[in-house]
Amino acid sequence: MEPIRSCPAGRALILVVLVLVGAAGTASAQAGWQPPRTSWGHPDLQGNWSNATLTPLTRSAGQSAVLSAAEVERIESGQAALVEDRAAPSDPNRALPPGGDNPVCIDSGTTCYNEVYRDPGERVAVVRGEPRASLVTRPADGRVPPFTPQAQRLIADLRRQSTQFGEYDHPELRPLAERCIVSFGSSAGPPMLPNYWYNNNYTIVQNEDHVLIMAEMVHDVRIIRLGEPNPLPAGVNPWFGDSWGRWEGNTLVVETRNMNPDYAYRGVPYSPNAKVTERFTRTDAETIIYEFTIDDPEVYTQPWGGEVPFRALHDLVYEYSCHEGNYALEGVLRGARFEEGTESVAPAPRE
Repeated sequence: MEPIRSCPAGRALILVVLVLVGAAGTASAQAGWQPPRTSWGHPDLQGNWSNATLTPLTRSAGQSAVLSAAEVERIESGQAALVEDRAAPSDPNRALPPGGDNPVCIDSGTTCYNEVYRDPGERVAVVRGEPRASLVTRPADGRVPPFTPQAQRLIADLRRQSTQFGEYDHPELRPLAERCIVSFGSSAGPPMLPNYWYNNNYTIVQNEDHVLIMAEMVHDVRIIRLGEPNPLPAGVNPWFGDSWGRWEGNTLVVETRNMNPDYAYRGVPYSPNAKVTERFTRTDAETIIYEFTIDDPEVYTQPWGGEVPFRALHDLVYEYSCHEGNYALEGVLRGARFEEGTESVAPAPRE
């Protein structure tokens, strides 16, 4: 008889038991567990954390909110197999991989990076014992609601404006992350979401009046002030907005307004009336449950949000010195100017 550890049905049975035991244990820990406190009495969120996960932001139409044990097994074992395959030593005698048209990578046949250099996570997101099919939980279908007609017109206007210029006409057309101004995706937030690539790590430090969150991706630092809000004037828009926090029991509640319209989440600027609400609750020694809600009636047809587990990172968060450590921006601009100069000179006639 085949040992249960190598039998797919056996593995699925073990996984079911582990999920059920884990859910019961998590619920029990959440019910009786109290977070450590700082010397001034606030719940202690400090340390290094990671929100890397295999759970996507949204889920497919008709999919249930909670994954079955078989689905968890398929997703997690599939990722493990992918890492093993792509991290294997390359055959030095192999043929060249085919070229591609990937807009990010010159050669999409290499999938941009060897898997050794990626760290998208190894597990699905588990919140209150439930393996989640999506990070978005509101609306109930796990989908980001549609844009309003006003936002759709804005998107069309932005596209028309951008097509007036060449891609390398001036530095301001280059992405903010490439210019090392803000993180790729929405790593630093708000909302603070995994980028499904790498550097999904954070360091949180606190004092009596502030909570600071540093994202490893492009070393962004959010400064959250505590106490009675003293909002910034309209039109003053820090890159990560104007964030004010308060404690509700063991939960840090953060409300952010005055989002910078140039730091556009999903490519659409927040409106002046937008508000992002975040909740940080440490549920056990290894977990912070992060909840977010985006309320922007000028951009989305309804408020939406979700939950992301932040797991304790028992490792270092390293300096991010990628793009600012090279001369790519200067190079692309110089190259574009050189091409313009050569194009203006008519080629000599051939004899």
